[in-house]
Amino acid sequence: MLTYISGGQRSGKSRYAQELALTLSPNPVYLATSRAWDDDHRQRIARHVADRDDRWTTLEEEKYVSRLALAGRTVVLDCVTLWLTNFFADTKYDVETTLQEVKAEFDKLVQQDCTLIIISNEIGMGLHAPTEAGRKFADLQGWLNQHIAQRADRAIFMVSGLPLVVK
Repeated sequence: MLTYISGGQRSGKSRYAQELALTLSPNPVYLATSRAWDDDHRQRIARHVADRDDRWTTLEEEKYVSRLALAGRTVVLDCVTLWLTNFFADTKYDVETTLQEVKAEFDKLVQQDCTLIIISNEIGMGLHAPTEAGRKFADLQGWLNQHIAQRADRAIFMVSGLPLVVK
């Protein structure tokens, strides 16, 4: 089972995903994909950690999430945007290579027999990125979101803390 949750920044995606996971499992997995890029980001990570209690198992993996043994577990992957950023940075901002690598890794992940709740951002709904790298990343995010949503059993779009069922 794959549930895909997308929305804007601070739309309630993580909270909703965590609440959903706890209805599906007494001991879900939180799969953190973020690198700690700066002090602000470390504070965001700390806030997310504080949101979870001892029912959660936290796994950290920046790129190769399919290598984790997740069979039989309920897993919240938070989040696609930061996961994609890691690939994009490591390929030195090569769009084609990034998209190929991240899609292949996602396709391996969904072959595991687990319940996945995947969180992503809809970054292409705001202002047009002022830099070439920003525009390339917005395109990548949109293409990867489509790839995930097409394979999802359910898709939820979060708006102002409210879940809108898309699929």
